[in-house]
Amino acid sequence: MAQQWQRSPEQVREHYEIEKALAARLRGAGADERKHLYSTLYDELCRRVAHHPQLTRNPEEGRHLVRRQLGMLSRFLGKDTTYLEVGPGDCVLTCAVARRVRKSIGVDVCAGFTSSERRPDNFELILSDGTSIPVPPGSVDVAYSNQLMEHLHPDDARAQLINLNRALRRGGVYVCVTPNRLTGPHDVSRDFDPVATGFHLREYTNAELIELFEACGFGPIRIYSTFRGHSLRVPRRPLLALEHWLLRQPPERARALLRGPILRKLLDNCRLVAVKSAEVAGTA
Repeated sequence: MAQQWQRSPEQVREHYEIEKALAARLRGAGADERKHLYSTLYDELCRRVAHHPQLTRNPEEGRHLVRRQLGMLSRFLGKDTTYLEVGPGDCVLTCAVARRVRKSIGVDVCAGFTSSERRPDNFELILSDGTSIPVPPGSVDVAYSNQLMEHLHPDDARAQLINLNRALRRGGVYVCVTPNRLTGPHDVSRDFDPVATGFHLREYTNAELIELFEACGFGPIRIYSTFRGHSLRVPRRPLLALEHWLLRQPPERARALLRGPILRKLLDNCRLVAVKSAEVAGTA
């Protein structure tokens, strides 16, 4: 996680043990119980891990991250846009977007990470149960999530995507940024376990995400990556073929290949841009 290097090894270990135990409760819970657990467990993490990177982030780093994301999102935004961010964290980006659009909405499971800075009048924070998107159907032009999909229980991911599909107008877009499991784990367990055991309940490849998105009424789905500050569209077929090839390699060989900066950056920088193409029946 960001700024992990600034903490002592003891603090990182403490964070890991607390988050792993909380995540185990979420993984083992039933669907009805999870609707209450998302907010409960994330609030508990905020209370028990005061040195969590999202609570101690340097303001300048935060501003840099906002500028970078705004640069990527700007092509989709206009003065009449209704923008919705799922899992906005401190809401700094959501508030920055509010200055460029008609309405900016953040949907999260808790307000524990939310910045205390003054919020624009056209910004709204809505608390959710982890899968619901409590806005009127067809009311959103652009939805965005950054490091969110991997935090959902695998059984909840499809439900949330169906609800996002319902919230978007026909032709609206969902921009999704999530770490690639081939280069993971990416949560606090990365220095302790071979697969994510913290609040990254499932990390995905691009191929797995595309299959899930298409099942939930999204398409076409484009893949973009950032190189030297420029956003470029990545040819989908070669990228998915590369993922498939890496998955067929012995684990040690795949890890060695992925330590190379070019290959790792290509996979880590990917983001999906999915257009709503159909209504899908399912969880509301």
